[in-house]
This record gives sequence, structure tokens and C-alpha cells, in this order.
Amino acid sequence: MSCHSGSSNSKKSQNNGRITIALAGNANVGKSVLFNQLTGSSQIIGNWPGKTVEKAEGTLNFEGQKITVVDLPGIYSFSTFGMEEIVSREYVALEDPDVVINVVDAAVLERNLFFTLQLIEIEAPLVICLNQVDAAKNKGISIDRKKLEQALGVPVVPTVVIRGEGIYELTKTALVVARNCSNNETPVRYGAEIEERISKLDLAIQTGNLGLRYPSRWVAIKLLENDPEIKKLVSSKSDGVIKTARTLAEEISSIHNEPCFAVIASERYSLASKVANEVQRQSEVKTTLSEKLNWITTHKMFGYITSVGVIAALLIWTFSIGNFLSTLFSDALSLFSSVNPSFSGSIQGIIWNGVYGGLVAGITLVVPYVVPFYLMLAMIEDSGILTRVAFMMDSAMHTIGLHGKALIPMILGYGCNVPAIQACRIMETKRERLLASYAITFAPCAARTIVILGLVAAFVGPTWALSLYAVDIMLIFVLGKAALKVVPGKSTGLIMEMHSFKVPSLSVVTKQTWARTKSLIYFVFPLYIVGSALIQVLFAVGILQYLSNAFSPLTVGWLGLPAIAGILLILGLVRKELTLLGAVAIFGSTNLALFFTPVQLITLALVSIIFIPCISTVTVLAKDHGWKAASVIAIANFATAIVVGGIAFRLLSLIL
Repeated sequence: MSCHSGSSNSKKSQNNGRITIALAGNANVGKSVLFNQLTGSSQIIGNWPGKTVEKAEGTLNFEGQKITVVDLPGIYSFSTFGMEEIVSREYVALEDPDVVINVVDAAVLERNLFFTLQLIEIEAPLVICLNQVDAAKNKGISIDRKKLEQALGVPVVPTVVIRGEGIYELTKTALVVARNCSNNETPVRYGAEIEERISKLDLAIQTGNLGLRYPSRWVAIKLLENDPEIKKLVSSKSDGVIKTARTLAEEISSIHNEPCFAVIASERYSLASKVANEVQRQSEVKTTLSEKLNWITTHKMFGYITSVGVIAALLIWTFSIGNFLSTLFSDALSLFSSVNPSFSGSIQGIIWNGVYGGLVAGITLVVPYVVPFYLMLAMIEDSGILTRVAFMMDSAMHTIGLHGKALIPMILGYGCNVPAIQACRIMETKRERLLASYAITFAPCAARTIVILGLVAAFVGPTWALSLYAVDIMLIFVLGKAALKVVPGKSTGLIMEMHSFKVPSLSVVTKQTWARTKSLIYFVFPLYIVGSALIQVLFAVGILQYLSNAFSPLTVGWLGLPAIAGILLILGLVRKELTLLGAVAIFGSTNLALFFTPVQLITLALVSIIFIPCISTVTVLAKDHGWKAASVIAIANFATAIVVGGIAFRLLSLIL
């Protein structure tokens, strides 16, 4: 085992005896499940300082020892392909965790060892959590723990984290490593011609006395790989080292007739393969149910049918359960007071209809629709089917400059745009996160669904309501392609671990559902309440009427709607369903067919769902991408709604 060269024994005393454990590994290896098992409810979810990458930290008390557990993003390499890689390697290299637990999937050991070797290169004090040994056994794979320890030079602990097996021994071993850390020489050695040049560059870095906090050998490897971040750091301190690195990299490239970074990557893969072959044995087994399901869900024909079926089932479940719960909660709350705004303009009306009305709207919208959605999403995510859907939809998503992984936040957008935009942090580049967020603002969320159902399905017919969904999805792809030409850059390929199918864990599903719902409730409910009260104030002082008159050339002249539609669209800025609730309150009737023609109902619903996103969505856009990007996206939504709405009104007038 090894420690960072910059580590010091005084660190533990500075932290009052508290030990820090970092969890690192590929995606979908059980790392987050281990984090939940270790920390329970004592978790803090936020962002890394200055980054849009989620940070999960928790506390564990183990045999009198206080331990801080940090769950690093799931990555496959320490190369700077995305923000997750940068965050993880900076934490491991610069924050000096007392021990790093590298979670690997025993069923795909060779693939996971590629990242393990990089953790050894960076001289992290390491313990291997050999997880899912039961799944490996079912596949006929047995791994010799002792041989693996000898090959890697670090402790290995077999576990089945989802059932809690091996976690005590893993934690005990991690504490031993943390308390007895020593600077042993790394066992990772590559081909002679590469090692010779790594040693030369390592010596140049050490004699140059550059004052780097990274291990010198690791810096040498990164320079040979032409890592942009490390190259920039070293060039600010020594041009000579950079020139030496360039010369040595060219020598390696000349020998192998391919780029140096590719040569080193090949060496890692070769070493990972060699270690895996030495320590594991494969016996003959029958094709498992998981493998059969994998064949079906990734088949060139059945895979697409499965993907469409999964998405359809998710939406049908959400709307069916959501409508039932929404009606149930609304009826229960109606026993206490009416939740419809009265627009009386009185102080009591502002407080009651603003604050209480906003709270009730959150209870009758967020809870009924979002909780079932997140519950089902967590189940299909933990089962392994969601990654297959993303894989199958990869080619379709590339038409708007994204890859299949973007489908995950897009599906989230059908529940609520706010957590969907936050989920875009799984994308590799800033450009992809921005493009995905832009596309999500057009996704028909639960609030927009209420508008579609309340304005169109109820008074014009379900066929026309489904047509609005079709138009909305078509717009996502058309406008996505347009944005692709405006935002510079190249699309990345899809790199996603597809773990074996499994029965979803009740513990994981409930915790994941609560974590997502909790952040949404804490963020959206206050905005609902404040926004509702603000709308009441604006109406009371006559500002909404003034704005409605100002919008008349657009709402009446171009869109063919009643003048009151301007107020309804403004209400939709707070939350989309207020477009419907506002109309009912203003006209004093739930039969909106008395006040709108079928053409006007369809047009109003279409414009409302495309119109500027609600204030919650705009706020999270600004938080993740800045106010400039949020403003541009809002303007694009507004322009699209007006243009499409006017065209739709004229076409519908010829049909209906």
C-alpha cells in the first residue's frame, strides 16, 4: 500500500482524530450503495466548490472512530475528459484522503482494473472492495483474493454490498491502511522502453524542484500522455521539463508507431488483462436470465421496442398514479378551504391565496406526480434497464448533438424540468450539459401535462391532447438540431457501464426517491409560495392587466386568443398549471368551453407548454449555466411559442 508524497501524519491530529475515506470506482459497481450502507441517513448532498458536479458526504462511527465518507463521481479514467474526472483526481491527489476504497465489480474485473491501476499510479492509500462476488459466482467466475492482493500490492476484501456482506471487514481493513500508511514503491510497471522514459522524466521533475503536490512519477506519466491540465501546471514552472516530456513522448510514439497516450493506455489494458487472467477462473455455466434480458434489450429490433415500452410504462404509471393521488389530495385539502385564487386584491387574499395556495399547489402537483415518477425511475435505474434504453437511443440523441446518456435527464423532465436540468451533470462536457438543458425546457413536465389535460383533453378530446405531445417532441429534435449549429464544439461518444440485471433493492430505491424528491421540495416549494403571492400582488395593483394589454397584439392579433390570455401566460411563468387555475378563477367556471373555442383551447395549451419555462426552471438554469445562457434559452422558448402558436391557430382554424 502507498500514500501521497504530500501526505503527513499530522493531518489526522489536525482533523481531531477523524479519518476520511473516499469511495472511488466506475459507475454502477455498487459504490453509492456502499456509501448508503456506511453513512445511513447522515448524508450531505451538494456540489463540489466551483463545480456543477454533485458531492455526497456522510459520517460513520465505527468502533469509536469518527469517519468522514466521501462518494466520488463514478468514472473510468483519471484523464480529463469531463468535470467528474477532474473532481475525482484532484480530491484523491490534493485533498489527501486517509484511504481510498476502490469499488470494483467482480463479474467484470478486467474492465474495472484499468481504473484501479491509475489509483495505484497516483499513489493513493488503497483498499480494493471486490463487490458483487455473488453475481460473479453465478456467472462461473471465481477470484483468488490472495493472488489479487499480491498482484496489486493492496488489500482486497470480497463483498456483497447490497446485502451488507463483507462491509465490516472492509471498514476494518480501511482503518488499518489509514492508520499504518507507508510510502511503499508502486508495483505498477510497464514495458521497458516506457519505464525507461518515465524514470528519466520523473528524475527531471524531482531535480527541477517544481513544488508540485502530485506524485512526481504520476506527473511524468500524465505529461507523456499529454494531459492538458498537468501540462499547463508544469509549463508555468518549467519549460525544460515540458520539452523533455515532448521528446520522450515522441520517442515512445516512434517505437510503437502510435500516439504516446494510446501506447500507455494499451499498457494499462494489457496489465489489467494479465492480472485478471492470473487471479480468476471461469467455469462453464448456462446462460443466465440476466444475459437473456441483456440480449433482448440491446437487440437491433427488440431493443427499440423494449425502450419505447419502458418509457411509455414510466409515463403511464406516473400519470395514472399521479392523477389518482392529485385528486385524493385535492379533495382532502378542499375540506379545509378552497385552493383557487380569488384575485380579490385584499391583503387577506394575497396572503391566503398566495402562500397557502402555493403550498397546496405543491402538495397536489409535486408529491402526486413526482414521487411515483422518481420511484419507478429509481427501480428501472437500479435494475439496469435504464442504461440499455440510453444505449438504444444513442443514435437518435446524436441528431441533436447528444448521446444516449442524455435520455436519462430527458425522461426526468417529464416529471419536472428542475431536477432534470440538475441531472444533466452526468454529461461529460459543458456544451453537452447546456444542449441537454435547453432540450429539457421543452419537455412536457407534469405541470404542462395538467394544462394539456385540463384545456384540451377535457374539452376538445384526448386525440388532440396526444397531438400536442407529438408536436412538443418534434420541436425538441428540430430546435435541438438548430442549437447544435449555434453552440460550437464536437459531440462525444457514449461511454456507459451496463451492469447485469438485478432485482431492485428496496433500500436503494427508497433512498434514491427520497433524495431526489427532498431536493425538489426544498427548492420548488418556496418558489411556489413566493411566486404565487407575487402574482396576487401584481394583479391587485393592476400590473398584470397592464401587461395583458401590452401583449394584446401578440395574444389577440397573432395567436387569436382572448385578451385575458396575456394574464394566463404570465401566471404560467410561476408554474404552468396556473394557466389553467387562473382561467377557472377569472371566469368563475370550470367549463372553459364556454369562454374559448376549440381552436383557442388548443392554441393556448400549445403556447403555454412551449412558453418561457417556470421561474423554478429558469432559476436552476441560471444556477448551472449562468444568467446569460438562461436568458437566451428563455427568449428561444418565448419566440418558439409565439411563432408555432400563430401558425397552429391559422392551420387549426381551417380544420376545426
